[in-house]
Amino acid sequence: ELESELDESEIRRELLNDKWRQLFDKYDPEGFGEIPWDDFLEVLHNPEFVAEVDANKRDILLQRAHERTTSAITFQDFVNVMSGKRTRSFKCAVHHRDREVCSENDFHILVQEPPVFRRMVRIIADEFLTEERDRKYYADHYTCCPPPLFIVFITLIELGFFTYYTVAMGGVNPSGPVPIDSVFIYRPDKRLEVWRFLFYMVLHAGWLHLLFNLVVQVLVGLPLEMVHGSLRIGVVYMAGVLAGSLGTSVFDTEVYLVGASGGVYALLAAHLANVLLNYNNMEFGIVRLIGIFIVASADVGFAVYDRYAAEQMGPSVSYVAHLTGALAGLTIGLLVLKNFEQKLHEQLMWWVALGVYAACTIFAILFNVFNPGYP
Repeated sequence: ELESELDESEIRRELLNDKWRQLFDKYDPEGFGEIPWDDFLEVLHNPEFVAEVDANKRDILLQRAHERTTSAITFQDFVNVMSGKRTRSFKCAVHHRDREVCSENDFHILVQEPPVFRRMVRIIADEFLTEERDRKYYADHYTCCPPPLFIVFITLIELGFFTYYTVAMGGVNPSGPVPIDSVFIYRPDKRLEVWRFLFYMVLHAGWLHLLFNLVVQVLVGLPLEMVHGSLRIGVVYMAGVLAGSLGTSVFDTEVYLVGASGGVYALLAAHLANVLLNYNNMEFGIVRLIGIFIVASADVGFAVYDRYAAEQMGPSVSYVAHLTGALAGLTIGLLVLKNFEQKLHEQLMWWVALGVYAACTIFAILFNVFNPGYP
């Protein structure tokens, strides 16, 4: 009984003093519960840390750093080394932030099951963020305020226009008909009506075209908007839409253009490139990469087939918007997705990408201005 009281007293003392937690938190000011190994190697040589930790423990930590299999040392790993054993008090210390310890006479640990919303947020963080620190910060702080309304708004508009033209034209099939008389469609003979360079996105060439765009922009665009915000995703989306029409006006000059593929592919390409650059940090990164590539390639393949191989029942519809929209995603879009919660104007590559996109856009605009009769 005396030994039990001493054990309980030891646990209370450890929870009150929490020496290792205080030491770890000193070098983890953001409270992520982990320190990147490169930063921790510097910590091991910090005079204050050296004064707090004996040489034997520092040697063990240094060996762990050199034999690392993860990107960071967690608080659990740190306390495990410092304690040398997994006692009940160690378990309390490890879960001090995320668990609740009851009254001083009741030392069991209560595990609180996260609500459905919080689990959904964690899934989105794992799928669309590449750094574990960003994932943890997002999962802990996201509140859905302000709500992600841009993708929802755009999706409803596109669905509404499709329904209207389906009724007005008396039906629809997988690849048509194209509403060529609409004031929104991009037409090479009406390039001076500048609104067509943006508003063509509300029209689609058949239900298959619409279905692909809506599914991708909801499954990819909506989570991206939840992570990066409506303004950033709106900029990337509209940049892809504009790149699609301007690219078509320069490289595929005799075709009509409908659909939101430019914006959708800007989001898809940015996410694809982000996964490609960071697939080692993402669970099933290769599988995700292959899946996104297959989906995108299939859609582009259908567009090319409709452009060149299928029997034409009306004006040709361009596929160039897919490619130029993707290029927009690989410039501005990739940097927007890669710089989570950072000030983009402070990033050199942001200005380089913005310059490349601006130069291409200005060239295409001048091309149309000085060639009003082209083609």
